Amino acid sequence: MKYQDYYQILGVPREADTADIKKAYRKLARKYHPDVNKDADAEDRFKQVSEAYEVLKDPAKRKAYDRFGGDWKHGQQFDEAGVGGFHRRAYAGGGFGGGGDFSDFFESIFGSGFQQQGESPFRQGPRRRGADTQLKLDISLEEAYAGGTKTIQFAAKPGASEMKKLKINIPKGVGNGQKIRLPKQGQASPNGGEPGDLYLEMNIQPHRLFRLDGRDVVLRLPITPWEAAAGATLKVPTLSGSVELKIAPGMQSGQKMRLKGKGMPRSDASGASPGDQLVEVMIHTPPAGDAASKRFYEEMKSRFDFNPRNF
Repeated sequence: MKYQDYYQILGVPREADTADIKKAYRKLARKYHPDVNKDADAEDRFKQVSEAYEVLKDPAKRKAYDRFGGDWKHGQQFDEAGVGGFHRRAYAGGGFGGGGDFSDFFESIFGSGFQQQGESPFRQGPRRRGADTQLKLDISLEEAYAGGTKTIQFAAKPGASEMKKLKINIPKGVGNGQKIRLPKQGQASPNGGEPGDLYLEMNIQPHRLFRLDGRDVVLRLPITPWEAAAGATLKVPTLSGSVELKIAPGMQSGQKMRLKGKGMPRSDASGASPGDQLVEVMIHTPPAGDAASKRFYEEMKSRFDFNPRNF
């Protein structure tokens, strides 16, 4: 076997102490590990660094190496498997100090889910499920009412710049704050397990005409004093299109009329009835902007014996 200068491989002087050797190893192991460095020679460099550290961190092995050089194993038996055995044990997480030193080291650098090169699945431990992801999704009232498909983009994992694009289905009649679960669309497992789930919380945006009251949809309908007094048939909007609504004579501001079944549909398969649309009448009085208008209101005052205040 070709002689290798372990001190040169780690880039430390021969008088380096254990702390310096460990520090140098940490730096080089991070740099050359094949799961991090995709260069063609990264794996060979990583093996050299690991072999050098295995020898120089052990006082007895280092003493034999300093004395015998390339023939150091004749003076100090390395182990029952030799250097090749070291590589097999190191990659399985058990070749450092007879315990978890190698595995603990890589957990400190790459995280607890790090899987070492060539690691046996039997030594890896249970595969952890990826974390669930929870996001708020802004949708319009029309999207909530009718449902349908929508393409969304979100960060694949916290702090990542890479965006994940996903086509989702919004159920018809989804409620504000309702969560939709998308299995296995969350964060990836750190060690080969199943991905987590993605939970989308529906956030229905305010609408210029309607507001939600549970499953009911409320519309404020402006009408004129003469429409309120004499009655009228008006075209009013709903989420499913315009309908004609009859205003009874004498309608007062704040009174509500109900359009049965014109609210939000049910998002489940229960067969329950949809909500209703409530139409709240708001009487709007035109301003008396000129002399003629003022005379008209004075005439109304003298003609009607009416006082809405009973206090």
